[in-house]
Amino acid sequence: MSSPSSSVAAIRTLALVGAAASGKTTLAETLLHHAGAIGAPGSLERGSMVSDFDPLERRMQHSLNSALMHLDHQGTRIHFIDTPGAPDFVGQSLPALEAVETAAVVINAATGIEPMTVRMMEYAAQRRLDRMLIVNKIDAQGVDLPALLAQIQETFGRECLPLNLPAEGGTQVVDCFFNREGQTDFGAVEDAHRALVEQVVEVDGDFVERYLNDGDVDASELHAPLEQALREGHLIPVCFVSSRTGAGLAQLLDVIVKLLPHPGEGNPPAFLKGEGDAAQPLQAQPDPSLHVLAHVFKVTVDPYVGKMGIFRVHQGTLTRDSLLYIGDGRKPFKVNHLFMLQGKEHVEVNKALPGDLCAVAKVDELHFDAVLHDAAEDDHIHLQPLDFPVPVHGLAIEPKRHGDEQRLWEILTKVLDEDPCLKVEHVPTTNETIVYGLGELHLRVLLERLREVYKFEVQTRPPRIAYRETVTAAAEGHHRHKKQTGGAGQFGEVMLRVEPLPRGAGFEFVDQVKGGAIPGQFIPAVEKGVREVLASGAIAGYPVVDVRVVVLDGKSHSVDSKEIAFVTAGRKAFMAAIREARPIVLEPIVNVEILAPDSAMGDITGDLSARRGQVSGTQNGAAGTMLVRGQVPLSELSNYQSRLNAMTSGQGRYTLALSHYDPVPPNTQQQLVSQFKEREEE
Repeated sequence: MSSPSSSVAAIRTLALVGAAASGKTTLAETLLHHAGAIGAPGSLERGSMVSDFDPLERRMQHSLNSALMHLDHQGTRIHFIDTPGAPDFVGQSLPALEAVETAAVVINAATGIEPMTVRMMEYAAQRRLDRMLIVNKIDAQGVDLPALLAQIQETFGRECLPLNLPAEGGTQVVDCFFNREGQTDFGAVEDAHRALVEQVVEVDGDFVERYLNDGDVDASELHAPLEQALREGHLIPVCFVSSRTGAGLAQLLDVIVKLLPHPGEGNPPAFLKGEGDAAQPLQAQPDPSLHVLAHVFKVTVDPYVGKMGIFRVHQGTLTRDSLLYIGDGRKPFKVNHLFMLQGKEHVEVNKALPGDLCAVAKVDELHFDAVLHDAAEDDHIHLQPLDFPVPVHGLAIEPKRHGDEQRLWEILTKVLDEDPCLKVEHVPTTNETIVYGLGELHLRVLLERLREVYKFEVQTRPPRIAYRETVTAAAEGHHRHKKQTGGAGQFGEVMLRVEPLPRGAGFEFVDQVKGGAIPGQFIPAVEKGVREVLASGAIAGYPVVDVRVVVLDGKSHSVDSKEIAFVTAGRKAFMAAIREARPIVLEPIVNVEILAPDSAMGDITGDLSARRGQVSGTQNGAAGTMLVRGQVPLSELSNYQSRLNAMTSGQGRYTLALSHYDPVPPNTQQQLVSQFKEREEE
């Protein structure tokens, strides 16, 4: 394999994103074959594909991880990131957008625009990436491509214009940007060409004037305004391909090389220097002669190979034997081997330029979202964080073999390194280890990975719902803790007030004790006692949130007052105050999006209502589907996929994202409180 391109202008980076079954992986495979990077396209069934090389992916027959590959075409290095399309694996697809200039959103011509198509277009727009749409499977039976293009323009705007169009019944694809003549399945090439030129020249007054005077502008002169139009989202090109027949592959490669931006032309990534509100924007320069700035957008942990960090070079030239710092770390590591990835193959290279996607292995300190640099003064640099969906699908997990708890945590830590949308939490009140993911499939794949990759057997069960407790009124509480056991005793007296805070405000602790009634050294002990209740709950055993605690008064004893006495007095005074402050239990409310055949809409909306849900809107999808949006208590969605399968003959899909917390119904609160009392009495 040849070394990276010698010029930044000869590098292109794309992320193939979009809904599951749109054909991203097969498209990447056929592009590699067409460009001569591989001898023959692989097959998912045979497990011979460059991208889906994970044994789990082969068994489940779809992508679960993002995969990197590259090819050379007309002297240009093209980096692809193939991403999973299932909503559960957006933790793999979103980070790919941080490594590329162009988001290539792939649409299955047979199924049209799906929720993940819309989501990835929105995510790419938020990151200010150039966007293009690739309509794949144009040879599928019964597709209406003109109707699909009209739907694309209705959904994403009139700026979605075809750079090429199918002809001869989808067996060929004809360029409409440089070419002005000929016929397509959509009509004359001339019409599509004129629409493109008019859209591009609009961003440049000089070209508008020339166009109005001359009636046309040579497309070969439009590179600068085209790049501006792509950067500003004024043009979103649409390309047509069939990865099965190969129609449009050559044209797509030409579009990538001739029309898509190189690292110096796309919008610069949103780097920040400094922390918090003091952070200032920093623009990385895609200049090979400057010091190195690179960003780790993916981490893999292999039980045999160890940890590998995969990164995009944004500035400078990285070579073998470079010394790199990780974020704010003071000790650099040496790059012993520098790789480009071709699926699972590690292709060793000597250097990487701005725009190149590379990897280093066996560096344990590497982590997702780390910034690598070769100048010690470049610390405190980071990218604007991605807005990942919140994992709310929980599963209580424990090792099958007693005594393996430590190993379970070690394995889960490695798995979490690889997926920013997995979260693990130990809940002291229930002594449960809970793994949170984006859906049932997400967690199922995690369990398969534990079993197959790490040979680790676990037991699972549904977790207790992550309820919270809070108060709705102000109230005071008092407790005197006095204990005499012969010799030195314990004494501490605390009076405090609890007040409700706005939802999401957290916890505030205020010391208003006058005259040293509680000596200053014991105030932290009072707070410690309060925080014990915050963690363990007061009425139903769930964490207490959104409260202010004001310590008003108390008493101490010159001999018997000790820290433990004020911890106990603070805890019991807080409990007493909460019970007088009209406490309530809060439950998590999630936003739900359901895509299903429109024939099932009545059943779905009725079922949501029965689950105390509210439908906020519906939207027509492609091919006889509807998208339902609403909000539902998370406690009502246990085993929801099974119910949805029954209502939609297995065709329904849904996604969840945490919205907010609301009070539970009174009967639920009574039930939770009585269950807690029973546990306390056991």
